[in-house]
Amino acid sequence: MSLHPKPIGEIPEETRRIAQTAFPKGNLYMKMRDELGTFYQDEDFEKLYPCNGQPAESPWRLALILVLQFAEGLSDRQAAEAVRARIDWKYALGLELSDPGFDYSLLSEFRDRLLSGSVEELLLNKMLERFKALGYLKARGKQRTDSTHVLSAVRQLNRLESVGETLRAALNSLAEAAPEWLREQITTDWFERYGRRVEEYRLPKGEQKRAEYGAQIGHDGFHLLTVIESENAPPKLRELEAIKVLRRMWERQFINEDGKVRWRPGKELAPAGERFDSPYDPEASFGNKGTTTWVGYKVHLTETCDEDAAHLITDVKTTNACLPDVEMGEPVQEALEKKDLLPAEHLVDAGYVDAQWLTESKEKREIRVIGPVRHDIH
Repeated sequence: MSLHPKPIGEIPEETRRIAQTAFPKGNLYMKMRDELGTFYQDEDFEKLYPCNGQPAESPWRLALILVLQFAEGLSDRQAAEAVRARIDWKYALGLELSDPGFDYSLLSEFRDRLLSGSVEELLLNKMLERFKALGYLKARGKQRTDSTHVLSAVRQLNRLESVGETLRAALNSLAEAAPEWLREQITTDWFERYGRRVEEYRLPKGEQKRAEYGAQIGHDGFHLLTVIESENAPPKLRELEAIKVLRRMWERQFINEDGKVRWRPGKELAPAGERFDSPYDPEASFGNKGTTTWVGYKVHLTETCDEDAAHLITDVKTTNACLPDVEMGEPVQEALEKKDLLPAEHLVDAGYVDAQWLTESKEKREIRVIGPVRHDIH
């Protein structure tokens, strides 16, 4: 799909008239368009699209739809339906009431473009630029930073389920990439073991049978990795993401000694923060904060907190769940400095407090960091 940037026009007259009739006092999205204008322009996304091909849906609208979608917690299907059906959304997006909308799959495709182009922060940064231009956001005020947990959107798996589902995911990936080659490498009993989702209620009962089943999965996985590394295998298979995940999982979970496969004992497993349970989100890890434990990620949110102004988020950083908060104070301030939004006072939770960082913040950036005293600092 190619991009042909177009200027953002006025709200269609009929859309404006009907919306103002339906909402005589306005509503959130109508006020947003009237008072804040539009945050994005098609030109902001030019580098994400090729020069040739079918014209793309206007990216400034897709970006704004993602914001509205997040605000209401809608799925892609629900967001696309809102574009078709809701007057206030058409008002904010500058669409005719008769506009038929688009297929919901364009939203996930657009998110993929943002991620592959490494411009996912653009949505927030363009908003911040608009807030600064309108005088809602100024540097050298008060800001605070804290972290919270983000749950991975995958089901929890025990150890046996995890390795079985990892191998099944690898086989599904190979079946798409090289189906004929795969048929030559496996036997019919593999279809029985891995043809359906690996779930606890289908697994063998009893410790001995489960150990034997786990060893069989381990043996099958090593066999698959061996044939993939052979000269007869298509080279592209080694680069499949599912195969890389399989290799990582097997290195962490199994030991292969002269063809005899066994589980790694608990003392030889990697720390919980370095392991992953699901092949469908291998970057998700175990984390704990206070009394809360989870599998997923950690997000660090920074917002303004001046008493006489609106509280606005100025920076968002998502990290590995096991990364300590103390390592994120400096990256947060570096990001704020690039946006010309450094605070005079930076309030943080106790987990961020580090004596050296407090001193450097004052000396390098003239920021007073305020946080609870950590009694483990000497």
